[in-house]
Amino acid sequence: MKTKLSPRFWAALTVFSLVGQIAWVVENMYFNVFIYKMFNASAENISAMVAASAVAATLTTVFIGALSDKIGKRKLFICGGYILWGVSILSFILIKKDVIEAVFPMTVSAASVGVSLVIILDCVMTFFGSSANDAAFNAWLTDSTDDTNRGAAEGINAMMPLVAILAVFGGFMAFDLDKDESWTYIFAIIGAVVIIVGIIGIFIIKEPKLEPSKEPYFRTVVHGFLPSTVKNNTSLYFYLIAFIIFNISIQIFMPYLIIYYEVSLQMTNYVFLMAPAIILASVVTAFWGKIYDKKGFGFSSAWSLIWLMAGYIILFVFKSTALVFIGSLLMMCGYLSGMAVFGAKIRELTPEGKSGMFQGVRIFSQVLVPGVIGPFIGKTVLANAETIVNNDGTESFIPNGNIFIAALAAAMVLAGMMLSKKRNK
Repeated sequence: MKTKLSPRFWAALTVFSLVGQIAWVVENMYFNVFIYKMFNASAENISAMVAASAVAATLTTVFIGALSDKIGKRKLFICGGYILWGVSILSFILIKKDVIEAVFPMTVSAASVGVSLVIILDCVMTFFGSSANDAAFNAWLTDSTDDTNRGAAEGINAMMPLVAILAVFGGFMAFDLDKDESWTYIFAIIGAVVIIVGIIGIFIIKEPKLEPSKEPYFRTVVHGFLPSTVKNNTSLYFYLIAFIIFNISIQIFMPYLIIYYEVSLQMTNYVFLMAPAIILASVVTAFWGKIYDKKGFGFSSAWSLIWLMAGYIILFVFKSTALVFIGSLLMMCGYLSGMAVFGAKIRELTPEGKSGMFQGVRIFSQVLVPGVIGPFIGKTVLANAETIVNNDGTESFIPNGNIFIAALAAAMVLAGMMLSKKRNK
């Protein structure tokens, strides 16, 4: 029988997943825009920032996930982490050219200092965000569900990145992102919301019944990376490797997506294009989690990959608004439904009572390796991209459709891997 989840659980899942994803959307999609517009960042700068953040997220999740298992607590790390996460977002208000020039009057380039400061502070913010969301919240979600309801819960969790994109796109429409003061308002609003949610969590999150781990802390930290653990959980690690390839495909184009719409395609109204695509993809993703519960991983993952690859092809070939909309819709459906089915499968295969220990392994496959390799591939295929001259005489690169072909190649590798496993069953 299907285990019924309480309204309190659904409220906590929805609020913490949505607000956490809003904060990650600002980091993953708009920090790139921030340093591109405010400090004329290059593709190399953006790649370095994504990679540094990925390393910070992975190390944090490994150590904090294990610590939450060691002391048998999730709620403390979730609520406290969200509050500190919000404070760290507020600190970005101070990163402005005039502030940098006042603090570092002898600096040759305020822009280069600005890029460096954003990368450093991004890693600090990622530490608090990953402690709260990647490590504790994801472990709490695994602890609070079982095989009868995990797909439905993961469907809601996986749709939240798109809902968050819609919320951020809609909210950012009120701001001119070429102005410093707009970013001040953005960081102030997002930071305050994250802090408030952390406080709300004290009252709505139910602490799962956990026994503190009796293993030494260091062994808890490295548990998911031990050869014996891999040997005893071969199916789990196969899907983790597949998840790496899936996320590499996403990270090849995602850091440059908004810049591609706005600069390359000259779609100043890209929010109106993306909003209906995001809404439709969110509905599909929520529905697809239930399909996973009924049909299993093979069926649901195959269609996710088909949608993703079809979206890439359309986005590479066509530039008209209507076809870009269709390509974006298919890409987003494939991306989010893929996140849902891979997430559910990995949770399903995670050993009971050790979800905190395995969050580091999960984030390794979702963030670290893809966050280093994906943007590097994207940067490489954009090495000879056209440039434009800004009003201040500096140059900025223009992303092109090659990022979608490179992403398609990675997705095809994943498709081959999944087909090979099916044949060898």
